[in-house]
Amino acid sequence: MAKRVLVLIDEANVSASAHDLDLEVDWRALQTALVRPMDGRECIETVVYTGLPPLMDGYEQQRQVKEDFVFWLRTQGFLVVTQEGAPREGGRYKSNLDVYMAVDAVDLSVEIHPDVVVLCTGDADFSHLALRLRRRGIRVEVAAARDALSSRLRSSANQAIALDEVIAKFPAEGESSRAYTLAGRDGQTR
Repeated sequence: MAKRVLVLIDEANVSASAHDLDLEVDWRALQTALVRPMDGRECIETVVYTGLPPLMDGYEQQRQVKEDFVFWLRTQGFLVVTQEGAPREGGRYKSNLDVYMAVDAVDLSVEIHPDVVVLCTGDADFSHLALRLRRRGIRVEVAAARDALSSRLRSSANQAIALDEVIAKFPAEGESSRAYTLAGRDGQTR
């Protein structure tokens, strides 16, 4: 029987890491790399958590780009959770979806019974979540760029995946890469 995999992606964390490495994210290829169907695993759901630029003057273009990206993700079968961002200096904004992601991880683990949960973030705030899921008998894998993965989160999970190595293998062109180019450099902060 195939292992059932639930993937939870902190989009700001992944996009910032890719941007820092001057790489683009192919979101469909990322999902496949994290689920690893060739290892007898199947994706039961992939949830992407992403912030939206504030609905206010000065953010209209960023907002449209992000809404297009969210629409694209949804048409590709991703479940997307959004939150309004709060304005910051220099046209940047901040959206904190960590609580949403943690609550959903617990709820979905109870409701859909995954064998594996992949937390695609390097944020140390998720270390307790990883331990809670493991106590439920769920294998927890964390995927983050090596420089962005907290040691506390790494030690709380069963396995760490070097996201920088995964993303570096993606093709430079294609529809998925274009989707990142549209949305990944939008001024959002983590």
